Amino acid sequence: MRYLLMLGGTAGDEGLDTDITEPCRAWSGELTRRGLRVEGMGLHPPESATTVRVRGGEALLTDGPFAETKEQIGGIAILECESREQAVEAAKTHPWAAIGTIEVRELL
Repeated sequence: MRYLLMLGGTAGDEGLDTDITEPCRAWSGELTRRGLRVEGMGLHPPESATTVRVRGGEALLTDGPFAETKEQIGGIAILECESREQAVEAAKTHPWAAIGTIEVRELL
């Protein structure tokens, strides 16, 4: 089963400015070596987003994220795991879990 890990945090939270690039690379490398990591990447800040809605056949474009919120998704990882428990255990070891949040969802 494939699981999506969404790495999130709240703007202004202490710790989110911490550079954890190297620990994240090490985590990614280890999970890739174990055959669990399928893909993963960071995201540009929400301010760089464009939100697209089509209503009545007309495309409505908005600069910025879908919703005004302090919580932001900063990256994702896709894992191939035997169970939800295995995906959660992997999320617990991700360096981001120490400074932000990780939401684990099974992919359809």
